[in-house]
Amino acid sequence: MSATISSINYCPVKSVSFQSINNCKIKKNIGIIGDRIFAFAKDLDLDQAKFFEKNPDERKGKWNKVLTLKNSPVLNKYNFIFKDEKLTFILKDKEILTIDINQISEREALSNKISDLEDSLKQPIVLMKNNEYPFFDTSISKKVDFVNSVSLLNIQSINDFQKKIEKKVETSIFRGNICIDGMEPWKEREWIGKIIKINNVSFKVERNIPRCVAINLKPQTDDNSFNLLQLLKKTYNHFDMGIYLTALDDGEINIGNTIDLWLKIQLQVDLALSVYLHGNLNLVNLFK
Repeated sequence: MSATISSINYCPVKSVSFQSINNCKIKKNIGIIGDRIFAFAKDLDLDQAKFFEKNPDERKGKWNKVLTLKNSPVLNKYNFIFKDEKLTFILKDKEILTIDINQISEREALSNKISDLEDSLKQPIVLMKNNEYPFFDTSISKKVDFVNSVSLLNIQSINDFQKKIEKKVETSIFRGNICIDGMEPWKEREWIGKIIKINNVSFKVERNIPRCVAINLKPQTDDNSFNLLQLLKKTYNHFDMGIYLTALDDGEINIGNTIDLWLKIQLQVDLALSVYLHGNLNLVNLFK
């Protein structure tokens, strides 16, 4: 059975949003359009935040300058929905505030609302936006040599993990963009350095995704007693779940699309050409 996409997700606001969608546009060298295009700067004034927003090189290693679930677990109980240039701030499926992201005054109102609700967060808080260089973990980490990325999870790897630890593990904890099913647990780890194709869109598989203490948070709560990170290490002797991809083409992907390894595709083409040249089979029929 071939691997297929079982769900697609994106996070408009880094660490504070998670939306499931049926399909998405892919932009070469960026990833899923709209994914993590917003983030909240913390402990930066407005001018510093603008510089941080526009310059990916300025972000490297500065995890303490961005609100994340690791440094601000209270955010895990909130969500954001982004549609038609409107950003809606949500708590337990109830709207708190909706803003026009193009209005500076409304962005400030959103930051103030979050500060009012969560006074433990270090001030000031500034909403940032960058479509070309979104706020992926890979845009901040100093341990990778690529900036933009797409994350892929194998559902069977998560199932294997939860069976071994005898605990229910929600897929959303890992905030994967593309979830796939129909392949063996951990088989995706063999794809590192290879090219995969989804609906004629090519992706390079860059590396495994190392996880942090954010996965200890129970979904939609600030309860971080789950201890999944140490259970990963104890069970598999690593902290990884999922793989990072970089987009090599523009295109679109959909739930139900199959995932093909480029090596497998190339072998099929080579076989087809060989058979065709020897006159034993019509090349067109081979791919019907």
